[in-house]
Amino acid sequence: MHWKIPTLSLAAAALAFELGCARESSSPLSETEKLVAWCIVPFDAAKRGPEERAKMLSDLGIRRCAYDFREEHVPQFEDEILAYQKHGIELFAFWAGHESAYRLFEKYDLHPQIWRTLRSVGEGSQEAKVAAAVDAMEAIAKRTGELGCEFGLYNHGGWGGEPANLVAVCEGLRKRGYDHVGIVYNWHHGHDHIEDWKASLEQMKPYLICLNLNGMNLGAEPKILTLGQGQHEREMLRIVEELGYDGPIGIIDHRNDLDAKIALSQNLEGLQRLRADIRKSASTR
Repeated sequence: MHWKIPTLSLAAAALAFELGCARESSSPLSETEKLVAWCIVPFDAAKRGPEERAKMLSDLGIRRCAYDFREEHVPQFEDEILAYQKHGIELFAFWAGHESAYRLFEKYDLHPQIWRTLRSVGEGSQEAKVAAAVDAMEAIAKRTGELGCEFGLYNHGGWGGEPANLVAVCEGLRKRGYDHVGIVYNWHHGHDHIEDWKASLEQMKPYLICLNLNGMNLGAEPKILTLGQGQHEREMLRIVEELGYDGPIGIIDHRNDLDAKIALSQNLEGLQRLRADIRKSASTR
């Protein structure tokens, strides 16, 4: 099957030019491959279906999607896959996991990342909590390994949202032979680690398989904020570049009251400005 290669939007093309993490031998446009749309299915105020959503991503020049869903979307799984194939969109990641989706992954030879929240389980010492969390995640680690999918421990606040605990559980699962396990870190669930972001990223970086961005203010006020409108994401992004993370970057919607295309466009433009500002500051030092 020959997939149509989407035409890059001006915003995405400009963003790709600004991104500087790629090797010098790479085409500037190849950096768009790092961008992943996240939280665009149940949160889209326009209530797009699979075809409209795939076309939207193609129009924006975003070629990867992390698919989040509600029960009402389960019957649409195959339509979503086919729409992505039609428009040249990669099903990069899939939220939580679902047996209906797994059957389709096998049918279409797909191997997306599977993301699931790491929660606090058990009582007692830190060692006991980590062991209980590893036990709780082992079944899905085994199942995703059978499918040839990376498995991402996803921060969503609480004990399981702490970088040190994500790392400890990830290492625990790897010690049991699940080398495909990594960490998916979300800034919109990480406001408690704005001030120690560098140390947190250093801990997680060896295991990080996707980093989802958000505008960042202390106290999560507001929790979901367009990139470039917060007080801290510029410095946090500078640290991302300083420490050399060059993996997938998630651009989120996560707003029930906003058209997903508008939210993604605003975040793309905000990221472009942040990157340019960081480059300019670095050149004047």
